[in-house]
Amino acid sequence: MNLLIIGGTGKTGKELVKQGLEKGHSITVLARNPNKVKCQHQNLKVIKGNVLIPETLENAFQGQDAVLSALGHKRFFIKTTILSRGTKNIISTMERNKIQRFICITSLGINDSRFRLGLYYTLFTIPFILLFYFLDKAKQEKLIMSSNLDWTIVRPGQLTNGKKRMKYRHGPNLGNYILTKMISRADVAHFMLNELESKKYMHQAVAIIN
Repeated sequence: MNLLIIGGTGKTGKELVKQGLEKGHSITVLARNPNKVKCQHQNLKVIKGNVLIPETLENAFQGQDAVLSALGHKRFFIKTTILSRGTKNIISTMERNKIQRFICITSLGINDSRFRLGLYYTLFTIPFILLFYFLDKAKQEKLIMSSNLDWTIVRPGQLTNGKKRMKYRHGPNLGNYILTKMISRADVAHFMLNELESKKYMHQAVAIIN
């Protein structure tokens, strides 16, 4: 397939690029700074663009079969709309280019998975560090859910840099109210690429944890 990866310079995005190429897909990475994409491959193309600037997106979206988003940022302590605004522009550009399949990472602890990231996140990390980030992720999810795309929202537990083990659990109601469940970025990428083919969780938000 021809896949466009948003957030391909981040840690999870790099795993999507690597594993997507290993599976034989043709990968396009949209990047504000193309020099951050260190991987080189005959089936990899990098296009400069910014999800907050709609007119920079068109070239990257043309001819794609699906879009996978690992969009994120590190502006945790200030009010932000980067994720929701960026996702709104992604959805609009997909609709213009008649691309239906969209798989997007958010997080456990969002909307109807609230509190399922464990007590540490519920009582400390989210309200005192990630509040604005998670509020924007909640808006991001609602935009995706209200779109006409064939979407899947992936809600991982706490992300780690562990290896791809392919031994993880996934489902709509996973997580834990007390303990923080974890998952490696490599396994999240593996799950997203498999979901692209299986379409098991079409029009659903699915949790993934070890």
